[in-house]
Amino acid sequence: MTIAERPVRELFDLSDRVVLLTGASGYLGSAFSRALAEAGATVVCGSRDRQRANDAAAALELHCGGAHHGVQLDHIDESSVERGFQETLDVAGRVDILINNGNEPVGNDWTDVNAEQFNRQLANATGYFLLARLVRDDAVRREAAANVVMIGSMYGIVGSYPAAYDGVCNASPVGYHTLKGGVIHMTRHLAVYWANDRVRVNCLSPGAFPNPESVPDGLVDRLIPRCPMKRMGVNHELKGALIYLASDASSYMTGQNLVVDGGWTAW
Repeated sequence: MTIAERPVRELFDLSDRVVLLTGASGYLGSAFSRALAEAGATVVCGSRDRQRANDAAAALELHCGGAHHGVQLDHIDESSVERGFQETLDVAGRVDILINNGNEPVGNDWTDVNAEQFNRQLANATGYFLLARLVRDDAVRREAAANVVMIGSMYGIVGSYPAAYDGVCNASPVGYHTLKGGVIHMTRHLAVYWANDRVRVNCLSPGAFPNPESVPDGLVDRLIPRCPMKRMGVNHELKGALIYLASDASSYMTGQNLVVDGGWTAW
């Protein structure tokens, strides 16, 4: 099979692609949505709250141009996943790229999280899988290629630093670590099963990208010494990595986990 060489600008161009992005109204999701729109994609903004989804799409149209859409989609609810996907097909016709980013958090740490809370957090992974399978099945039906990008975390790779959280806030939730580790390995599993279907599956794992509006006082000062670059990430610093994974620039890449963490996991 011969693959024709294409110029770099064309490789990163998403102007003919429809992208379904979940968690589009969050801190990372808002940067992801801007990146995708700036690369030319039609972005379908998914959120558990319909108004937030619509607002995210309207913001893209205002600042980036193009036509974008909002859909209500909750990873925790299987019926909501199915409805949100069908609504995406109704408004955009297809899904070429899925960014599984939405996450319903659980703040309880290992000291007091109960079974129901823990299982609910892990249900985010179930939602990621169900939505990815819907995208894969529809692409196969259309005899088209598709691309899935899971959002993991450095905390799916390494353990936490208890001293960084002690006296500042709850420990980093054990359910979150379990979830993100599972998402990273699910990426590998689906990639090898779906490669022959022309469906690529990769994962983007951010390091410490705290939301300035919600990070507990004092936590950043505790975390900075743990990072070789001696600073936290800013959400827009993930835009390039996301577009690489979402575009044809990564056409020979599947089953991989791309870590953007300021060197955190290097030591």
